[in-house]
Amino acid sequence: MKSKSTLVTVAVIIGIIVIGLLIGSSSYNGMVQKEESVTSQWAQVENAYQRRADLIPNLVSTVKGYAAHEQGTLEAVVEARAKATQLQINADQLTEENLKKYQEAQGQLGSALGRLLAVQENYPDLKANTNFLALQDELAGTENRISTERKRFNDTVQEYNQSIRKFPRNIIASILGFEKKAYFAADAASQSAPKVEF
Repeated sequence: MKSKSTLVTVAVIIGIIVIGLLIGSSSYNGMVQKEESVTSQWAQVENAYQRRADLIPNLVSTVKGYAAHEQGTLEAVVEARAKATQLQINADQLTEENLKKYQEAQGQLGSALGRLLAVQENYPDLKANTNFLALQDELAGTENRISTERKRFNDTVQEYNQSIRKFPRNIIASILGFEKKAYFAADAASQSAPKVEF
């Protein structure tokens, strides 16, 4: 009798272990899949910012031909572009602090670009230049892509963060080192409405 009950106990223990391993591996695989989605979406965000950085030299060259004495504005754009492209974040370093630094660099570039595009108001020939207009359209399209990719990134991060914080996955995530990822947040400057003067 003892041997039958011992066999049943061992079988139950083995069954529990097997079920635990299946649940654990399924949870682990799900978290890996979601973490890879975050990494992939981060690459798309960087791709959109890189597209903007690639357009800037053409835009600067076009404006330079018309607005030679706007040297300060042109230098600010070139400097901001250099800073923005210099700062890189790997997908495994998506902390709030790192993402904030990245956003600040990109925000400075966006601000400098805004000043560069405002230069066209002082140069009627520049406003009519087809190269400038085409580059301006490309830049506007790129800014829309950046916005779209940032939203997709935040959606992907939300899904990942929810996944690793729900019970019982939060236990497995903690043991295996899965950490919460940071979101893109609105720039502080975007919280106030721009002044329009006529």
